[in-house]
Amino acid sequence: MGPGPAKRTAPEAGEASGGAPAPDGPGAPDGPEGPEGPGPAAAPPGPPAGADPVQDAEPGFEEAPEPPRPRTNTAVALVVTAFGAVGCLGSWSLGPGTPAEPAAGTWPLVVCAVITVLGCVLLGTARRTADTEAFSAASWKILAGIGTMAGFIALIGTIGFEIPSALLAFVWLRFLGGESWRLSAVASVLIVAAFYAVFVGLLSVPIPHLF
Repeated sequence: MGPGPAKRTAPEAGEASGGAPAPDGPGAPDGPEGPEGPGPAAAPPGPPAGADPVQDAEPGFEEAPEPPRPRTNTAVALVVTAFGAVGCLGSWSLGPGTPAEPAAGTWPLVVCAVITVLGCVLLGTARRTADTEAFSAASWKILAGIGTMAGFIALIGTIGFEIPSALLAFVWLRFLGGESWRLSAVASVLIVAAFYAVFVGLLSVPIPHLF
């Protein structure tokens, strides 16, 4: 009798059945399920202790500035009230007039009176206001606008309203509003012309003017 067919080993038997060869030895690495079945899935790593998830999720996120305190709100309200009161005194010196016959100081007096009332309202709510914005670089534009308005009131009674109005409109459009030089120059002239046509030409309000 000749030699019989060789006995097939375990790896060859596995290949013949279409499966992967079985690893040999006790030190073979365990599969994903481990030697005793599937284990618990690993939890994803969480954020470190004390980390802000919103700030970490948005790289460009910046913490909002702290709102002004009651002392700051009170100081701002006092400045607004004082500005309105000074404007009322200057407007009264130009002549308050009457609703039927307005004078040079009629409309400035009305505007400054509204500013004074709003300043008093801000002063009364200074301790309860928490949604105000903190001071920033843009706050200086507001102070510049108040300063130019005070200069306008001081000059209008001396040289008329045409030149101060044109300068005020130009400064506000170009430097506070960021408009172009050409637009600021043209718009300031048109604004003065419109005011002249309405208040001097149509309403005959005795506003100090050059022409």
